[in-house]
Amino acid sequence: MTANRDYRMLLKAGIRAGLKRGWSGFVWMMKIIIPISLFTAMLDWSGFLHHLDFLLKPLMGFLSLPPTAALPLIIGMLSSVYGGIAAMVVLPFSTGQMTLIAVFILMAHALIQEGIIQGNSGIHPLKASLVRVGAAAVTLLLMAPWVGSSTTMPLPAGDLPTVHPAFMEMIRHWAWTTVRLTAKIFFIIMALLTFLELLKTFGWIHPLVRALGPFLRIMGLDQKVGFLWMTAVIFGLSYGGAIIVEEAKSGHLN
Repeated sequence: MTANRDYRMLLKAGIRAGLKRGWSGFVWMMKIIIPISLFTAMLDWSGFLHHLDFLLKPLMGFLSLPPTAALPLIIGMLSSVYGGIAAMVVLPFSTGQMTLIAVFILMAHALIQEGIIQGNSGIHPLKASLVRVGAAAVTLLLMAPWVGSSTTMPLPAGDLPTVHPAFMEMIRHWAWTTVRLTAKIFFIIMALLTFLELLKTFGWIHPLVRALGPFLRIMGLDQKVGFLWMTAVIFGLSYGGAIIVEEAKSGHLN
């Protein structure tokens, strides 16, 4: 009976902590996603981006993307994955184009913020950022023939030319797109952080790291950095940066 009671208490504590962290993380994401997505939608509606096509077309064409794709890529590289996604979903990209943009942002995001963390961890931030951007570009070049991306924006249904929408119509479209995105993010982050808190509460993280030992060795990593690797993979450098920097300064990674 005592064991069952303790188990239920741990379960409740883990779920409560996960939901609390999930809500906090969700609110933090919304502070990024809502303003950036609105800014992107208004910028696209204004037509300003099209005036820069002559500058962006060669580089974006090299990545098999339309010139407009530069905006979510730049926002993602300077801010975060969530900022890049927020900018991407309000623009009329095809599935293939969105796939390439998402892959690039996942590999090269928050370069300044994460570069600082990498620098404090003993890695040259500029070199690390260049490697990330270069790896993202090479990955897109390899993926482009397989995902059906093109350098032009897709036409609307019926292959009719795009009609410049009224301001309120643009706002309605932005609002509906953002609501759908935030609903998905809410359920995903709540489930993930609750699961992670349960792992932490029941002490399952370190056994999981030990189980991943062979996989870490394949990547050339020592098992003593397994927890840090998992921290970076699950939480990203932005969240796990403090732990990584502290471990590097303490000499535990030597």
